[in-house]
Amino acid sequence: MTVLALAAAIATADSSGDGFPSPTLHDFFPDPLLFEGTPFAMTRINLIMLLMTGVLSLLVVWAFAKPKIVPTGLQNVAEYAIGGMDRGITGEILGVRGRKYSALLMAMFFFILFMNVTGIIPLMHIPASSVIGLPLVLALVSYVVFNWAGIAKHGFGKYMKVTLAPPGIPFALYFLVVPIEFVSTFLVRPFTLAIRLMANMMSGHLLLVLFYSATSYFLFEVSGILKAVGVVSYAAGFVFTLFEMLVIFLQAYIFTLLTAVYIDGALADSH
Repeated sequence: MTVLALAAAIATADSSGDGFPSPTLHDFFPDPLLFEGTPFAMTRINLIMLLMTGVLSLLVVWAFAKPKIVPTGLQNVAEYAIGGMDRGITGEILGVRGRKYSALLMAMFFFILFMNVTGIIPLMHIPASSVIGLPLVLALVSYVVFNWAGIAKHGFGKYMKVTLAPPGIPFALYFLVVPIEFVSTFLVRPFTLAIRLMANMMSGHLLLVLFYSATSYFLFEVSGILKAVGVVSYAAGFVFTLFEMLVIFLQAYIFTLLTAVYIDGALADSH
């Protein structure tokens, strides 16, 4: 990265063109394409969200419209993917008592996965989850669900007691522990859920744009030995794309896993 940045600076200084087209935050705040000037204005990212939501919905309907006892084709793939993730998240964290939350957690995982994967799909090239609005909505869903689960099981008073006042510590420490637990559970959790997802997907997008913009710039707009930097930049971009595929899956998995962990903590009789 340091070598590429240095080469870009040199090329920009020597070139008579406009210089290296570095990525900017404007990618995450594009101009409206539809209904501009109304509360229903749609940007490219909004359209990507709608498209991927439709694709996910169609795949689910297609897979299970005519379910077979012995699944084949898309139904087999869908059952394998859903079953594997359900066992790995709901089963491992919540066990039998998590059955009622299984559908929600699986819907959350695959929705985030489809929103993340748009970052490496040609003609989209930006994760829908890299804009703060979507992670905030998902974090709010997680927040409401785990608190609702705890209140439904314990009642509001006992839930607050179990969450904020762990037993077995000296009484004087409660004046320190209760505020810390309150901030951690009711303020920090939704914030960190949203920021973690957004920041990881945003940084991945910026790096991919940097690598491939540098590739185009060095190969087609500079001359001499600096063209070789374009080959290095393309190779680095390709490798990072493979890494980003792992990040796309991991961020969906981690968000869903943490939601399951929070539900499990809310259902626990003590902390």
